[in-house]
Amino acid sequence: MPTVALYNTNGEQVGEIELKDEIFGVPVHGPVLHDAVVMQLASQRRGTHDTKTRSEVRGGGRKPWRQKGTGRARHGSIRSPIWRGGGVVFGPHPRDYSYSLPKKVRRLALKSALSAKVQAGDLLVLDELSLEQPKTKEMVKILNNLKVDDALVVTADNDEAVEKSARNIPNIKPLHAEGLNVYDILAYDKLVITRDAVARVEEVFV
Repeated sequence: MPTVALYNTNGEQVGEIELKDEIFGVPVHGPVLHDAVVMQLASQRRGTHDTKTRSEVRGGGRKPWRQKGTGRARHGSIRSPIWRGGGVVFGPHPRDYSYSLPKKVRRLALKSALSAKVQAGDLLVLDELSLEQPKTKEMVKILNNLKVDDALVVTADNDEAVEKSARNIPNIKPLHAEGLNVYDILAYDKLVITRDAVARVEEVFV
């Protein structure tokens, strides 16, 4: 069972916490992590790109010149794909890029990402993280105490004060436990998570 240090907001170690093996101690599956990240990025694509076919391009209703006798090649429309300003033959059209992996694969990917952070020593557990009111300066002070400048900060619930205090800090992203995902875990150097959020994650994924 992995054991990591427990810190307070002053950056002092106040104890240790044991993490569940089946979530924070699984072998890291690289291909599964890759599949999960690709799926997540694909789902974020808007897919609004569009090109016009020859039937959608403006103009071209009249035959540009008569069929025979001019010495030029025969053409029926100036909006043919071979003309400048003509339609596009195989251009992109609006589509949905999202797809889904099996639930077991998604869960394994998330466990692998969390385990990778533990193995690399990049998981910091806080005994508590709460602010009376949104104050970016206070959040910066806490992160400086933890010697963190690039991190995903995870709380058990959607804490508005913490979220507003952290969202304007470069390379810091606040998140609540239910929104935890593979891409964000891997995108940041450190994972700062509260003890309550660890309990929430273990409760959901065991």
